[in-house]
Amino acid sequence: MKNIRNFCIIAHIDHGKSTLADRLLQATDTISERELKEQTLDDMDIERERGITIKSHAIQMDYSFNDQDYVLNLIDTPGHVDFSYEVSRSIASCEGALLIVDATQGIQAQTISNLYLAIENDLEIIPVMNKMDLQSAMPEEVTDQIVDLIGCHKNEVISASGKTGLGVDNILQAVIERVPAPKGDPDESFQALIFDSVFDSYRGIYAYFKVLNGQIKKGEKVKFINTNKEYFADEIGTLKLNQVPKQVIKTGDVGYIISGIKVAKEVKVGDTITTVNNPAEAIQGFEDVKPMVFAGIYPVDTEDYEELRDAMDKLQLNDASLTFEPESSAALGFGFRCGFLGMLHMEIIQERLEREFGMTVITTVPNVSYHAFLNKDVEKEIVVNNPIDFPDPSMIHRIEEPYIKASVITKSDYVGPIMSLCIEKRGELTNQVYLTTDRVELSFNVPLSEIVFDFYDRLKSISKGYASFDYHPIGFRESKLVKMDILLNGDMVDALSALVHKDNAYNLGKRICLKLRELIPRQQFAIAIQAAIGAKIISRESLSALRKDVTAKCYGGDITRKRKLLEKQKAGKKKMKQIGNVEIPPKAFLAVLKLD
Repeated sequence: MKNIRNFCIIAHIDHGKSTLADRLLQATDTISERELKEQTLDDMDIERERGITIKSHAIQMDYSFNDQDYVLNLIDTPGHVDFSYEVSRSIASCEGALLIVDATQGIQAQTISNLYLAIENDLEIIPVMNKMDLQSAMPEEVTDQIVDLIGCHKNEVISASGKTGLGVDNILQAVIERVPAPKGDPDESFQALIFDSVFDSYRGIYAYFKVLNGQIKKGEKVKFINTNKEYFADEIGTLKLNQVPKQVIKTGDVGYIISGIKVAKEVKVGDTITTVNNPAEAIQGFEDVKPMVFAGIYPVDTEDYEELRDAMDKLQLNDASLTFEPESSAALGFGFRCGFLGMLHMEIIQERLEREFGMTVITTVPNVSYHAFLNKDVEKEIVVNNPIDFPDPSMIHRIEEPYIKASVITKSDYVGPIMSLCIEKRGELTNQVYLTTDRVELSFNVPLSEIVFDFYDRLKSISKGYASFDYHPIGFRESKLVKMDILLNGDMVDALSALVHKDNAYNLGKRICLKLRELIPRQQFAIAIQAAIGAKIISRESLSALRKDVTAKCYGGDITRKRKLLEKQKAGKKKMKQIGNVEIPPKAFLAVLKLD
């Protein structure tokens, strides 16, 4: 056990985690030159195309150092703020972390928040300065930033390059010398923490776990404490590039178990596995995920509802931060109300449904969860995740919306435009710190609902890609919110309802009506597109009817002949308006998200 090291890699987006992981795999001969490809551990197409890591990936490496053989378990983690739940799970199963900082960009927001996660879990931090082969690298400046942040010595910062392989041996040496061996008692009863799971259509569900105490043998009867279900360990093993079956897995190791589980709900990330003959206690302190953004996902064809449910179950296995429950909408039929960690997470889930399961879906306007308090005397609290559940305004005493503390690290040239953006989003600046002469950290409190739409994209374009952004929730505050409905010819479209701040409602209503006017195809009758708060119409756009020239065949003669034909057409249009349905194309639901 003293020769096992479990460590993960944490960093901001694009600081070179996956490339450096490739070099570590090469240096330890874990993969051959033939198997090596860019971002070896990122096995999804989307990860490759976008150049981001979405899932944490565990892999075992064997390495000899000073005539001793060591087993190194590496977990590569995502860098984007939306996938910080993956990072927290990886950190829970490690004793050390490589903190990677890009030598050309310095420390950025996500670096700091991932670092705090690691420090809370008492991990040994090894600072690595990556991309040292680039001419624009600033080694002195970035080393000072790392020393200020961690309080380490300058000599402890390892210079490396994922591209050329510089410093890889030093990293492996530091992992062996500085990361502590796993603590645990090999003689205790078997106790392991599940930190991930994947679905295989042939073998059922693979659960990935880290053994804290004891050992497990192939064929033993095991119990999942949280779900209280018992299974046989049909196959156990360790994680190389492919799974390697073993007869026994001991304390401190990371491995997988296949036990013929077919139902996704029976494996829960953060659950404890133990043996039936000699059971152990459940492991405490693994927190459940809290979704930030809610949106409805509906199949384009209502007959695909059951298929979509299956697909969502399998996705949830692979991505524990996705939550969903069934809901129905008058406009879209049956679907699911899903909870996501952010907008990128929502986009990735939608894309994975299309690629991995062939499901084309419609996503409704995303929103966050609000707390509504009814009547003054005996306050009753209702959690509103969906605008349709919003209670009658006459019964509401007050509404609270979630706030977040956001920190933006940027170059000092962009401070002005970023402050304007935050004020426009109802944010209040709480702090401004100069990290160096030209790098500023801005902290502000802002409603989560304002961040949900286009904040991240606009921040990137204002700062020409230099600003980095991170946030965490700070609770609920009272706010003036109203429910805005969109009506087509007097009929409410529930999928387009949204809860908005009273001051923004008129502007937003006008923009949505204009957008829908462009996107809804013209009919034989006129369509009124209206935005309303309660019974009050705040904006209206009209889509004129397609008219057939019924008087074309009437040449000459009395005007009454033309009038008669026009009156007949008018009566027909009136009747058509009463029974005619307005079809909303799927792209209209998406376009409302991208109003700018």
